[in-house]
Amino acid sequence: MWNELGVALCLVLIIEGVIPFLAPGRWRKLAVAMTEVDDRVVRGLGLASMLSGTVLLYLVR
Repeated sequence: MWNELGVALCLVLIIEGVIPFLAPGRWRKLAVAMTEVDDRVVRGLGLASMLSGTVLLYLVR
């Protein structure tokens, strides 16, 4: 289990690093724009992301 958790964490870090690596200017603009978004919207996006990940994980496994 710990090995799979470590692999999952590594994959998250790799995926999170792709956008800043490929388009740092666009990523910076997105980060600034996110400061202006309402907390409810950010939480909704986070919830949607978690649910999507859970469903995809269920389908893959």
